[in-house]
Amino acid sequence: MNIAITGATSGIGEQALKSLIHDFEQIFILARNEKKANDIIQEFSKEDQKKCIFIYIDLADMDSVVKAAEKISSKTDHLDVLINNAGGIFKEKEITKDGFEMSLSANHLGHYLLTNKLLPLLLKSKVSKVIHVSSEAHRMGNVNFNDLNYDKRSFSSFGFYANVKLFNILFSKSLVEKFGSEGLKSYALHPGVVKTNFGQETAGAFSFLWKLASPFMITAEQGAQTTIYLAKNKIDDKHNGAYFKKSKPVTPSRSANSKSMRDKLWNKSSELLEKWM
Repeated sequence: MNIAITGATSGIGEQALKSLIHDFEQIFILARNEKKANDIIQEFSKEDQKKCIFIYIDLADMDSVVKAAEKISSKTDHLDVLINNAGGIFKEKEITKDGFEMSLSANHLGHYLLTNKLLPLLLKSKVSKVIHVSSEAHRMGNVNFNDLNYDKRSFSSFGFYANVKLFNILFSKSLVEKFGSEGLKSYALHPGVVKTNFGQETAGAFSFLWKLASPFMITAEQGAQTTIYLAKNKIDDKHNGAYFKKSKPVTPSRSANSKSMRDKLWNKSSELLEKWM
């Protein structure tokens, strides 16, 4: 079986990679930093090292996303699991070279494009899964589909993060709606409040609260467990499209279950990415 994972050079992505290395024959490690990826690969046995293929990707650069998908397609005729793990929160508003706000690009649009480009490979697998690392922050989402770049509103790092984590769940459900009949499974998850450098990228009240909560946070290894569970195990078909927490399906926000919102997100994302699709 083959697997591809973004953001596997640190945090929960790294821990997921280290746990899943034994369960797959070929692992595509999608990241920006080849040295960090190679340092992690060197920790594996010689046999496991041969399974690993580094693929450069920058989710804030749609050209690189297309190239990454093309490179994977040149190395395999199918893909069993795709883990859309990479993401982050950003202190300041930043516009990418493609004209998208950084958080929107790195947390949603890059993965949306990557997944769509890899769908032909995924649909050739008998056990195809797409796993999206979301967050309980999605419950604070307040989306304006006419202002996804926050051009008309005051930028809020946490507010934008909440929106894109909501997008992860909406996208996951759309994939099941559109491709579930062809065998595709798709899940979103909350990893838990993981003690990483995440909070250092925020400012204001949220940064202060993050520091207060730090002693009660879980490790990256603990935070990776739901990702690992979904990647390794057969999930009951009735939970296809579900949102998971502590390896169990839970009910997400009303917005996350909204068909109207997921349709708007799919259509808007396809519109924004038209030149790369």
